[in-house]
Amino acid sequence: MLTTHLTAAEREHLHESYRHLHRTPELSMQEHRTAEFIEARLAELGIEHFRCGGTGVVGILRNGDGPVVGFRADTDGLPIQEDTGADYGSTATGTLDDGTVVPVMHGCGHDTHVAAALAAAALLARQPGEWSGTVVWVFQPGEETAAGAAAMVADGIWERAPRPTVVLGQHVFPAAPAGSVALATGPAMAMADALRITVHGKQSHGSQPQDSIDPIVLGAHMVTRLQTIVSRELPPQSPAVVTCGTFHAGLKENIIPAAAEFTLNIRTLGTDIRAHVLGAITRIVNAEAEASGAPRPTIEEIYRFPQLTNDERESEAVRAVLERELGAGNVLRIPPAMGSEDFGTLPDSIGVPGVYWFFGGFAEGTVDPPVNHSPHFLPDLEPTLSTGVSAAVAAIGHYLAPRA
Repeated sequence: MLTTHLTAAEREHLHESYRHLHRTPELSMQEHRTAEFIEARLAELGIEHFRCGGTGVVGILRNGDGPVVGFRADTDGLPIQEDTGADYGSTATGTLDDGTVVPVMHGCGHDTHVAAALAAAALLARQPGEWSGTVVWVFQPGEETAAGAAAMVADGIWERAPRPTVVLGQHVFPAAPAGSVALATGPAMAMADALRITVHGKQSHGSQPQDSIDPIVLGAHMVTRLQTIVSRELPPQSPAVVTCGTFHAGLKENIIPAAAEFTLNIRTLGTDIRAHVLGAITRIVNAEAEASGAPRPTIEEIYRFPQLTNDERESEAVRAVLERELGAGNVLRIPPAMGSEDFGTLPDSIGVPGVYWFFGGFAEGTVDPPVNHSPHFLPDLEPTLSTGVSAAVAAIGHYLAPRA
């Protein structure tokens, strides 16, 4: 019978892998050392592997005839200055596309995903007599920018690796207690759009505002007015988020600048709501510019995430497996999350079901656990990591053929 539990030595190796990954994060599509670490571990386990999508790694664990299952773990970090106080905290830096050097942190838990997937691969590799089939391990770069899954598909992942009949994935989640998992059926995560808006004004001396078109004041009105899209244009039953994440303008306090730039992050569930919100953004920023006598702003798309939808039949099958593995009380049924993921690109590209769940990261009763993308985000080692391993092996094992 396939075991889903680690030995004490395997658990210690899991912790060591996690600490190493947490200490050495890399920005999206720059995960060179991370890819080398994954490749080295797969080689130790005797698992064939290849690079895909630049810094992505694909491992193929073959064990006779049988079904093919895909399992994905994302690998990139974030431009965040870590403030956890952990002795294995990150002091790494990276360079953004514009040349800016920034601190880098695994502030979304992708280090837990990689460590758990490698430990799950080790568990399956040491039990060849208990299952039959093939597992395709997808260590995907660039999830935070929606570039990674598309890059792997474009690089022919499903032509170079056995084509799975289902693709599985998981994500650490502070809203569920450690030791539990949470799973949505059907729509699971929102679509996301990121926009860069450049507001064009007229530069002038700070003492002569009458000679300017102030892009800071104009941009501030835009940002404020954009918040009315969700509160006044959408039905309360239609969740959406419009967030202004950055606002940059000017170089000196006594110069009214010629331009301002801000970025937006938009989350929606449903194509109709998405179309309405994006149309409203364009309408509002153009109208505010016109009201100020300014040129029409420049609106640029930075990236777009597809909606993540869990196959209804397969997600219920995985739910049942996880309930047997962890106990029914530790498998939570949740509504769609407003966060976004490019995981769905992998199964959608070949028309197979995908199932994606969350595993808890902090002890039950933890007051205000740090959320993903916080500089304080540091999941409890256990039972977080072991739960991620057990959930992965149990779900994968459900699809593999048992040995006669």
